[in-house]
Amino acid sequence: MLDYEEELKKFKPSLEVEDIEDAVYQEDLSDMTDLLKQVMDQNNK
Repeated sequence: MLDYEEELKKFKPSLEVEDIEDAVYQEDLSDMTDLLKQVMDQNNK
């Protein structure tokens, strides 16, 4: 049986995840709301 407390002590987050997080915050990414607004604007024209 797994000892979850012991496994959590061994856990080390991947450095790649932190790099991706920084890159995502620096980019101006569209979310679903932005995409829906674009579609609605196109339909209203």
